[in-house]
Amino acid sequence: MSLRSLALLTLCVVLTACSKVNQENYSRLKAGMNKAEVEQLLGKPTECSGALGMSSCTWGDEKAFISVQYAADKVLMYSGQGLK
Repeated sequence: MSLRSLALLTLCVVLTACSKVNQENYSRLKAGMNKAEVEQLLGKPTECSGALGMSSCTWGDEKAFISVQYAADKVLMYSGQGLK
């Protein structure tokens, strides 16, 4: 295995281990938090969509994710799946 491949593999393992999409961070979410507070906790979302003052953002992938729904940039409700 080349040094470059080993470095890439190590980086992937470290990034996976440091995922902010976990049960601990999910338990810190609260209704009424603003988007900036949520992004400080979870980082930049994987995807967002919305219209008319409502939006929904998701962090993670199909195996483990946190989804947050906002009304006027305040957390209305949230859910998670596959969190460890």
